[in-house]
Amino acid sequence: MKDPHNYAKVGYSMILVAASLAAIGIIALFTADDVLLSDNIARDKTAHFDECEMNDFKTDSCEIYWERINTKTSGIFVDLEK
Repeated sequence: MKDPHNYAKVGYSMILVAASLAAIGIIALFTADDVLLSDNIARDKTAHFDECEMNDFKTDSCEIYWERINTKTSGIFVDLEK
C-alpha cells in the first residue's frame, strides 16, 4: 500500500493553532490592565440580581430574570400584575 501524505492538512492545522494562540495573546494584552475583569463582571451581575431580589423583580431592569425565576425549581414566583 502506498503511504498517504497529509502534509497540507497538517500544515493548515498548524496555522490554525498558531492563529488561535495569537488571538489569545492579543486578548490577554487588551485585558492585562484589568486582571480581575471577569471577577468584576460577576460581582456587578450579582449585585444587580440582589437589587432585583430586594425589589421583588418588579423593576424594568429585572425583566431578564422573569422567565428563569417563575419556575417550580427556583421557588420564587413573581406576580407581574401586582
